Amino acid sequence: MKELLLADSYSSRGDRPMARGYAIVDKIPSVLRARSGMLMAAASRLGPLLVFVLWTMVTVVLPGSDEGGWQPSRLGTAAAVTEEEHCTVERRAHLTYPEFMQHYAFLKPVILQGLTDNSKFRALCSRENLLASFGDNVVRLSTANTYSYQKVDLPFQEYVEQLLHPQDPTSLGNDTLYFFGDNNFTEWAPLFQHYSPPPFRLLGTTPAYSFGIAGAGSGVPFHWHGPGFSEVIYGRKRWFLYPPEKTPEFHPNKTTLAWLQEIYPSLAPSARPLECTIQAGEALYFPDRWWHATLNLDTSVFISTFLG
Repeated sequence: MKELLLADSYSSRGDRPMARGYAIVDKIPSVLRARSGMLMAAASRLGPLLVFVLWTMVTVVLPGSDEGGWQPSRLGTAAAVTEEEHCTVERRAHLTYPEFMQHYAFLKPVILQGLTDNSKFRALCSRENLLASFGDNVVRLSTANTYSYQKVDLPFQEYVEQLLHPQDPTSLGNDTLYFFGDNNFTEWAPLFQHYSPPPFRLLGTTPAYSFGIAGAGSGVPFHWHGPGFSEVIYGRKRWFLYPPEKTPEFHPNKTTLAWLQEIYPSLAPSARPLECTIQAGEALYFPDRWWHATLNLDTSVFISTFLG
């Protein structure tokens, strides 16, 4: 049976020890629950408002409490992957449009921070909210190899509840299906209208959205297309990028996870791509015709804005 993944379109600057943190955090929920029980017993005598405040203080530290119901990566899974040792893509907070045009628009990728507030859109993209609003919608998936042809239609709820899981490292790209660019914009308009894309445009282009959800270890192998932005709403997405004149070494029918495990370690430093992990709330700009591959480190929710 083919593995189905709703994910990256062809289109969470967390601390690096995050993955190791889970090994520690997973050991403490029972302690927190015991402590919360004592707090709640004491607070119940002081009124419901204090009960709510104390409960909020306890639950905010539980793992996954701010992941919108989407499963973060866990150590020990077959698809467990980590962030790069060194991010080689510039991060810019509050970049101006003249700076964007002069230094990045036609030259190199950049990670944008602090340009938009998508907190409302993020809330709408929680697992519970998306299933309630779009669970019956039929979504179209395409194969996750460099040259995609096969397509499969299925209800969004079926994908989320039954098929969203970490990537099998042995799966080929043509056995892994992604949702990329086939959004029904009429059906998804109630969601997309709340998204604020990066405010930068290129002359003669029109923005178009592509929305996706993908499991840990999934991703799209190297490909290229026109310029655009990709923002992570939940999770983390690792990117690998080469300029147009530098064709990467890769197999078009192998997944990014397989490439990372089999080819990446043998690359000379001069042959390695630009790379960085995009965190929730950040957006990556990729210029026209730049080769890029993606790898989701957690269950990730993301949206791309293509400048076509």
